[in-house]
Formats: sequence, structure tokens, C-alpha cells
Amino acid sequence: MRAKALIYLLIVFVLPFIVTIPVSCYAQQADTLIKKLDSLQLKKDSIGKPQLNNITPEAYNEDTKLTPSSYLILIGSDLKQAFTKPFHMKKKDWLNAGGFVLLEVGLSFADRSIQSNALQLRTNSKTVRDISNYVTQFGGLYEVYTLVGLGAYGYIFKNNKLVTTTFLASQAYITGEAITSVVKFITGRQRPDYYISATANPEPNFHGPFSGVKDLSGNKINSSFPSGHTTVAFAAATVFAMEYKDKPLIPILSYTAATLIGLSRVTENRHWFTDVLAGAVLGYFTGKQVSDNYHRYAKLKAPAQKKNTVVFHLDYRFGTPMPGFIYKFHS
Repeated sequence: MRAKALIYLLIVFVLPFIVTIPVSCYAQQADTLIKKLDSLQLKKDSIGKPQLNNITPEAYNEDTKLTPSSYLILIGSDLKQAFTKPFHMKKKDWLNAGGFVLLEVGLSFADRSIQSNALQLRTNSKTVRDISNYVTQFGGLYEVYTLVGLGAYGYIFKNNKLVTTTFLASQAYITGEAITSVVKFITGRQRPDYYISATANPEPNFHGPFSGVKDLSGNKINSSFPSGHTTVAFAAATVFAMEYKDKPLIPILSYTAATLIGLSRVTENRHWFTDVLAGAVLGYFTGKQVSDNYHRYAKLKAPAQKKNTVVFHLDYRFGTPMPGFIYKFHS
């Protein structure tokens, strides 16, 4: 079954080539905002360094705010970029992806023992049970309520940065959910609380998209890989962490909350550990991509934000010319 697991994990990286051809073709239309966003992805400043995102409060203004139209366009761009990522991956990216697949396969041998220990801890501790049951709800619908509350707070108190960040977190949530839905369909992994027969123990097996495997109640298995709760939690957390990276407490709180949500999916017996790890990684890159995509949009809407530049200058000291360079940083 380990070989089968590896096959399904590898398929995950092939699927985007198939499902995104129509979107990719649409993106080739000339002079669209989506195409402009794509063209800014790899642009660097004049000394070859990636441009940094401007996260100062002043950068979130009337020019760069999200309208219903731009929100939908960015969602389309986010999905397009996420699913066509393999088309733009370099050798280093493929090596990292391959390394992660091997890590997942290796850790899958410990899935059952980790699950057993987590359930034992939950059984023996009422505190763990109560916390786990409470925290796990914030990786689903409760997370939506939290984002709505934060957005409303930002709107009432005219905090444009918080409003924009909340909108971006919702985009990351939607994008992460879309990706996990596709991957779940492909892998068809058995959940730890699903029993195929009365005599068999739960196994972290991958059954594929068309196996038709059902649980004891006759219900089709809802795939376990990756953890959707963990994916969307880390996606939103990464957006807040990136937009407020100048305030160390916010990234700490964001990632702590997302981690607790992921761990709760194990203690609630809804996911294997490797499901949670895959969801965390997928969520992180989804949130990062959504945040970066917005700042590319902001650069288009606020062209006055210039690139970082290097200027040559000639100074005189004690009658001697002293050549030098001035690095102008525009965040």
C-alpha cells in the first residue's frame, strides 16, 4: 500500500496540468488584469532582488482597495496561478516538491502509531477533549465567522489594512478549499474513523477517485488527504502573518491558532498526521501566493510605488573623487 500511496501523491502534482488548460488559455488573452498580474510575478528591482511587498498602512488606500470586481478578478487569478503552478516550477521547486512527497511517504509509516497515541491522550484527559472539540471548529465555518467579524471591525473603525487583509484571507480560504477538494477527489484516502468492515481496523490507505469504497453505514468515504480544516486555517494565518509581519505577535498568534486546529483534527480522529502536515504546507503556500498576488495588483493600481533602484554617484573628499552607489529602497 505504500507504493500505492506514493503513486497518488505523485498524481497530485500532475493533475494541475490537466485541469487548468482552459484557464491557462483564457489567461493568454492580451491586456487582461490577470495577465498583467502574471507578468509581475517574477519581476525584480534593478539589482536583481525580488521586490518587497509594501505593508505600511498608507499602502492600503482608495487606489489599492478591493472592489467587488477586483475581488473576483483576484480570486480567478489566485486559482489560475495555484493550479498552473507546475508550468512555472523550476528545478529547485521540483526537488523541494519531490523531497516533501518522500517525507510524507516516510511519515505515513508512523500514521497509525501517532493516531493511537493521540486518541489515548484524548481518552485519558478531559481537558484535551474539551480543548480539541472547541478548537477544531475554528478550522471550518467558525473561521468564516471570525473573518467576517474582523472585517466588520476594520470597516467600522476605518482600518483599511485590516479590511483588505480580511478580504485576502477569505480569498486564501476559498483557494485552499478549491485545491483540497480536487486533491481529496483524486486520493480518496480512508479517514481514521472510517471502518471498511466490522473486523478491520482503520488503515491510512488511498483508494483513488473511483473506488466506490464505503463505510459500515454505506456512506461513500469522504477523503482524508489533505486536511481541509488545516489547509484553510494555515492559508488565512499566512495572509495575516505576511500582511502584519512587522508586528511579531500577529504571526505568532496566527500560526499557533492554525497549528492547534491542525492537531485537533488528529485528536478528533478525523485525520492522519500526514493529512495535517500536507494541509499545513498547502495552506502556507496558498496564503503566500494570495498575499503576493494582491501586492502585484496594488503595484498596478498605484504606479507611484517605484521599484528599488541603484544610482551611481561621484563624491569629492579632500579634493579626491570618490565613486559610489546609492541604493534607494521603495517598499
